Amino acid sequence: MHANLKNPMKPALLLSVAIVVLAVILSLCGRGLNLGLDFTGGLSMHFDVGQSVTRDEVAKALGGADYAVTVQGANKSEVLVRTRGDAALDVGELQTTTLNRLLSAYPATVSLGDVSYVGPVAGMTLVKNAISSVLIATVLMLLYIAWRFDFHSGLASVLALLHDVVVMLAFMVLLRDFIELNSSFIAAALTIVGYSINDTIVIFDRIRENALKHPDLEKNEVVTLAVRESLGRTIMTTVTTLATITALYIVGVGAIKEFALPIIVGVIAGTWSSNLISGYIWAWLEKKFPKKIKEPKPDEDDEDDEEELQRLAKKFADEDEE
Repeated sequence: MHANLKNPMKPALLLSVAIVVLAVILSLCGRGLNLGLDFTGGLSMHFDVGQSVTRDEVAKALGGADYAVTVQGANKSEVLVRTRGDAALDVGELQTTTLNRLLSAYPATVSLGDVSYVGPVAGMTLVKNAISSVLIATVLMLLYIAWRFDFHSGLASVLALLHDVVVMLAFMVLLRDFIELNSSFIAAALTIVGYSINDTIVIFDRIRENALKHPDLEKNEVVTLAVRESLGRTIMTTVTTLATITALYIVGVGAIKEFALPIIVGVIAGTWSSNLISGYIWAWLEKKFPKKIKEPKPDEDDEDDEEELQRLAKKFADEDEE
C-alpha cells in the first residue's frame, strides 16, 4: 500500500497549515479579521430607502464616513448601516446625522427601522464568554471520549476539534470582504464542534471494532479500514448537510448568511479532520506512547498446581526406572 494512501494525515495537515499560514500573512498585512460590532462596539441602524440601491451609492451618500454598509432585501431597498464607536459615542446625534445624510440623497423615501448599540465592554465580555464556552466544551468532550474509548482517542479528537476552529477562523480572514466576525460565528463554531465530534466518534467506534477483528493490522491500516467502511455514511451526511446550509446562505438574509457561511466552512473542515486527521493522530499516539501491559502475577493456587505436577512427574519417572 502506498504511504500516502496508508496515512493521508501529512498531506491533509499540510493543506490546513497552508490555509492558516496564508491567513496569518494577510493579518500581518492589515487584512485580518473583519470584526463586527458585537466585538468592537458601535451602532447598527436599519433603513428602508424606498428604491433599489447599491452599496457604493449608499456609502457615497453617507459622505465617506466610517460606515459599513450592507444592502439587502428582495428589492435591494433595505440598507443596514453600521459604524464603530466607543463609550463616548453620542448615539442619538450619530443616528440623526446618518438619517439626514440619507434623506438628502433619497428625499421623502427613507424610513428608519431597528437601531441597536453595542458597547466595547459588551464586546469584550462576548469574547471571553466565547473562549470559555469552547474550552469548557473541549474539556468535557475530552473526558467523555477518554472514558468511552481511551485517552489517546480523546486527545486526538480534541486536537481535531481545535483544527476545525482554527481553520474556520482562517477562512474568516480569507472571506473578510463577504462576512463579519460577530456573535453568529460563535454560535457556528459551537455548532461545528458538536457536528465534528459526532463524526469523529463514529470513526473511532469503527476503529475499535477493527482493532479487535484484525489484531495483525498496523494502527494506520486499522484507521484506513475504518474510514473506508464509514465513507458512505460520511458522504451522505456531509452532502445533505451542505445542501441545506448552502440553500440557507443563498436565499437567507444578512444575519442568516453570517451564520451559514462559517457553518459551510466548518462542515467541510470537520469532515476533513474526522476522516483524515483524528484517527491517524490516534495511531501515532498509540505507536509513540504504547500502553504497558501488565503481566499477571501467579497466585498461590497456580504455584500449588505446578508443585503437584512436578511431584507426579518425578513419581512416574521413578516408577519407569524400577
